[in-house]
Amino acid sequence: MALLAGLIQFAYLAYRINHTGARDQATAADVVVVLGAQVDAQGEAGPDLTSRTLHGVELLQQGLAPYLICTGGYEGDRLSAAAVACRLAVAQGIPVDNVFLAEGSMTTRDDALSTVKLMQEKGWRSAILVSHPLHLERARLLFEAQGVTVHPSPTSTNLAAIPWRDRAWLTAREAVGIAWIGLAEFGVPYGWTDGISRWVYNLPRLPNTN
Repeated sequence: MALLAGLIQFAYLAYRINHTGARDQATAADVVVVLGAQVDAQGEAGPDLTSRTLHGVELLQQGLAPYLICTGGYEGDRLSAAAVACRLAVAQGIPVDNVFLAEGSMTTRDDALSTVKLMQEKGWRSAILVSHPLHLERARLLFEAQGVTVHPSPTSTNLAAIPWRDRAWLTAREAVGIAWIGLAEFGVPYGWTDGISRWVYNLPRLPNTN
């Protein structure tokens, strides 16, 4: 029975991960948050970070939010994901005063904590959250746990464009991450879940689906 319950729970998580990734729920909000992704050795945004940043820029240009927060990477590092995404957004015409960095984060939970701290300082309560489609459900849970009203907006809703093996692997990876979030709520020390989160973070990167 326990095994059956576990399989049912996993199937539900897989459904939620794909359901969230297949719908763009962007609507008017205080800010757009672009979650960090890989930066190459030359300090340029990788394909996933590029697609996330350009999607965030497009949302601002549509008038859905006036500000952009870029997350990820070591604080103060000019090659952090946040800094690279910020530079790309400014190059696309977003005023520098409208772009903010939430650095010092190497996991999605870190992204949520550093972003929410900045949002609280600015009095912002709602965010359009931009990421890879299969990453958004876990990110949504982590940001909502910090009291943010979240509107998920994937870089692409065409999940069929992801090869089925990659889609299955990434769905399973995200389901494991969500399961550990749930365990943390039942008293598992965050030191353990952070360790798992960092291990998950360092698994092969999410591919670009645009």
